[in-house]
Amino acid sequence: MIKSELIQKLADANPHLYQRDIERIVNKIFDEITAALSRGDRVELRGFGAFSVKHRKARTGRNPRTGDVVQVDEKYVPFFKTGKELRDRLND
Repeated sequence: MIKSELIQKLADANPHLYQRDIERIVNKIFDEITAALSRGDRVELRGFGAFSVKHRKARTGRNPRTGDVVQVDEKYVPFFKTGKELRDRLND
């Protein structure tokens, strides 16, 4: 599912709301999650999962095409861990 499909599903389920308002709400939720992660905070949605940021140290890598050694810089990557309720719903 892509973001526009999510917005459309929410609009269909809530006909009393305008689609543009639903789009603003979805965008605001994503913006808040992104802002929290960029501050280094953890975002937990009970029953769904938790978003966090992991730090990856600088390392030496290899270009798979040429085999050349390449230096990979340190970076921060988003990480998502599913909640128990979501795992249970997927596995039942």
